[in-house]
Amino acid sequence: MRNLLIVTIALTGLVACNSMDKKPGALSDEQRRNALKDSSNYTTIKWLDSTDRDLGTAKEGAKLEIKYRFKNTGTHNLVISDVKASCGCTTPDWPQTPIPPGQEDVIKAVFDSENKPGTNRKEIHVLANTLPQSSTTLSFTVQINK
Repeated sequence: MRNLLIVTIALTGLVACNSMDKKPGALSDEQRRNALKDSSNYTTIKWLDSTDRDLGTAKEGAKLEIKYRFKNTGTHNLVISDVKASCGCTTPDWPQTPIPPGQEDVIKAVFDSENKPGTNRKEIHVLANTLPQSSTTLSFTVQINK
């Protein structure tokens, strides 16, 4: 009985921590997936920066932050369903809440150059409720020196 009480308290704490981590208005994974299925609510996006960036050179071990600014140019809320990097050395961060028409926001990524000497070309794949296509590939290139 005591073990059951301890497990129940631990699970309650984990659930509470998870719900506190979510931003107000953040959509659930299911809600973001469903936004891709409803083509009547598709919108358009304009990338305010180049989707293919050259970061120049950096010293090995540096953590480089890349930002891709965009604007919802359509008439419906923009929902970014998923963002995935092409490798584990790049960690993306994106808006979890819908972006209203006319609003701007940013997708960020951090590239960890540890043990990555030489030329590195990485991709970030964005999935959203956008036309004419729902996926966009963002990329960057950086030369890492020892």
